[in-house]
Amino acid sequence: MSSVSPIQIPRRLPLLLTNEGVLLPGSTMRTSVDSARNLQLVRSRLLKGTSLQSTILGVIPNTPDPASDAQDLPPLHRIGTAALAVQVVGSNWPKPHYTLLITGLCRFQIVQVLKEKPYPVAEVEQLDRLEEFPNTCKTREELGELSEQFYKYAVQLVEMLDMSVPAVAKLRRLLDSLPREALPDILTSIIRTSNKEKLQILDAVSLEERFKMTIPLLVRQIEGLKLLQKTRKHKQDDDKRVIAIRPIRRITHIPGALEDDDEDEDNDDIVMLERKIRTSSMPEQAHKVCVKEIKRLKKMPQSMPEYALTRNYLELMVELPWNKSTTDRLDIRAARILLDNDHYAMEKLKKRVLEYLAVRQLKNNLKGPILCFVGPPGVGKTSVGRSVAKTLGREFHRIALGGVCDQSDIRGHRRTYVGSMPGRIINGLKTVGVNNPVFLLDEVDKLGKSLQGDPAAALLEVLDPEQNHNFTDHYLNVAFDLSQVLFIATANTTATIPPALLDRMEIIQVPGYTQEEKIEIAHRHLIPKQLEQHGLTPQQIQIPQVTTLDIITRYTREAGVRSLDRKFGAICRAVAVKVAEGQHKEAKLDHSDVAEGEGCREHILEEAKPESISDTPDLALPPEMPILIDFHALKDILGPPMYEMEVSERLSQPGVAIGLAWTPLGGEIMFVEASRMDGEGQLTLTGQLGDVMKESAHLAISWLRSNAKKYHLTNASGSFDLLDNTDIHLHFPAGAVTKDGPSAGVTIVTCLASLFSGRLVRSDVAMTGEITLRGLVLPVGGIKDKVLAAHRAGLKRVIIPQRNEKDLEEIPGNVRQDLSFVTASCLDEVLNAAFDGGFTVNTRPGLLNSKL
Repeated sequence: MSSVSPIQIPRRLPLLLTNEGVLLPGSTMRTSVDSARNLQLVRSRLLKGTSLQSTILGVIPNTPDPASDAQDLPPLHRIGTAALAVQVVGSNWPKPHYTLLITGLCRFQIVQVLKEKPYPVAEVEQLDRLEEFPNTCKTREELGELSEQFYKYAVQLVEMLDMSVPAVAKLRRLLDSLPREALPDILTSIIRTSNKEKLQILDAVSLEERFKMTIPLLVRQIEGLKLLQKTRKHKQDDDKRVIAIRPIRRITHIPGALEDDDEDEDNDDIVMLERKIRTSSMPEQAHKVCVKEIKRLKKMPQSMPEYALTRNYLELMVELPWNKSTTDRLDIRAARILLDNDHYAMEKLKKRVLEYLAVRQLKNNLKGPILCFVGPPGVGKTSVGRSVAKTLGREFHRIALGGVCDQSDIRGHRRTYVGSMPGRIINGLKTVGVNNPVFLLDEVDKLGKSLQGDPAAALLEVLDPEQNHNFTDHYLNVAFDLSQVLFIATANTTATIPPALLDRMEIIQVPGYTQEEKIEIAHRHLIPKQLEQHGLTPQQIQIPQVTTLDIITRYTREAGVRSLDRKFGAICRAVAVKVAEGQHKEAKLDHSDVAEGEGCREHILEEAKPESISDTPDLALPPEMPILIDFHALKDILGPPMYEMEVSERLSQPGVAIGLAWTPLGGEIMFVEASRMDGEGQLTLTGQLGDVMKESAHLAISWLRSNAKKYHLTNASGSFDLLDNTDIHLHFPAGAVTKDGPSAGVTIVTCLASLFSGRLVRSDVAMTGEITLRGLVLPVGGIKDKVLAAHRAGLKRVIIPQRNEKDLEEIPGNVRQDLSFVTASCLDEVLNAAFDGGFTVNTRPGLLNSKL
């Protein structure tokens, strides 16, 4: 088959859009089919069609991004090649794709695109026909000189090859048997030329122009051969086929010359991938693995499932940031300003980040620390991790570990599995594109465990600065250096983190906020954010600090500010309704919409107006007068207060004491109630208590029984044996909430002492601490959270163990000023501080032991 085609192609042709190469008439090419349009064309015309006409396609080269499934058809090249589909090879794994072997027939020109979907069809005009090439002697003489010159260079080029190779010998015979008009297209497809040069040959419709453009290409190849032979003349090289011409099996593109070779490779992509591997800065070990895999890929048919796996693996290896990193911003003063602007309070966190910056400034190759922020929800652990990345000028990537129960999520899957992929660590590095980002491992305390392994154990290598410089992902199977990554983990509690993993992290406690800190955070960050999200301005709504304090104390009970943020959102939504209706421009605001039909007072006007016009309700306000949110408006919008101060009411009778508890949501106050009745000396405990709390209760009753005479404690019958004919019932309210921990001992002792003495515990005192059987007070944890809870509840005195006195330094100064602290080392001091006027002790001297 020649470039001058005797075949009459149809007037309408389906178009195959390619970007992999340029098909010239008379040559053969393999092309992959991946885009939706091309896939539909193959299925509709090639897999179902039976006639010769149905296998003729119009190949349009140089189509921008043919693999994209965009809705609009990209701009098309006007000249194309009509081609015969010789072979279709396809696979549905890992995704549907086909490979076509197509042979060029002739040129055509697009007259009009008839349809674009599901695949483009165009009306075409055939360009290369026998009748278009004049056969008169005169015309042949005009082209004769160019044709002879071209033929001479073609023969010279072929003779410089090794004629002992059968393919070269057959090519030499074809130069004499094929018509001269077909030679420019065929030789251009054989010699090494760029796609741009082939496109110029395809656009050369005139035969004279085609000869003129092809001759310089032949001359260039001949000169290259001469230079190559000159440099190799002193060396013995048997492979003389490696010239500027393509590999000999590529000569199968000559129609009728050679049989088709199924081992044709996707040359452009493989060469580009090989060049990337060669120029990448990966370590020597990884480079060896990539070179080995690229050699296997070259020998592998594209239809094999492993071909796509190997190619994806090599592309990942090339994309990983082996040595690419960002430069740290080490200006400590600017970092301090940035952290203060982003987050209020959190002094311990900010101090640790600034220390890291200072050390990096003095020492360049510092390994990234492994920090773990532990604190209740809503205090800003995740957002402060993002601020740390911004402060350092590093990339930030968050990995949510909540509910992860497969170690392959961390370490990746081995490449032998179907659907294998790298773990989240390597995926994150590929996403950020640098090897020193800030990785936030969110909710590390909520990792699961299943039959697929323990992800917490897989994190042991990741979160160890002494090991993670050699981290090996199962998918990569080569070591990757994670030592420059700054890992920040977040957790609500350390109780559920395995001890081995906890040992590898530097724990930084993030306590709950005080009321003053919440007010500052609300007016610095939360309220401006909610106003922006709801399209409001400070000229339309005002929330004074008194209202913010009411929301904090009466509508939220949390350590963080998440619920507080939602309450501001509810207020902004209610105000947005009024602003949208335009009623804020009038003198009155009807709150019936907000309160859902309940009778509400029209109070916002009186609060918003100056005192001088408060008695003139019919006077209209200026349009810019903001809506003031006061307590009455809060009640209309948020409903009645959810929390009220009940401390004094609950302590109005003996047998009640207030303890302090720590929860993952922050500190809480906890009431302990006791009552006694006639019985057989049984102790009843209710309130869904854990084993430790039950032990504390038994310790408390045992200590009081042994010291009953000392404190003049008697039961209802007047006996010093407190359990003589008496049952005791201890109750911890909120029975549905599980309670456990070693910090309720002193509270239970105080509660029972109040019950048996008939005296009231002070209504403004709370306490925490564990006891021993000898009456000693042992230290407990969570002192700051517990003290903040007492401060929120309006208490004035806090009793803590003496060995916890050092923890008071973490409490803000304004809280310390509002509270008086009593440090106790034994239960005598606790009881004296918990009751007004102290707790009387029997001062009768006891017997002296003889020293004899």
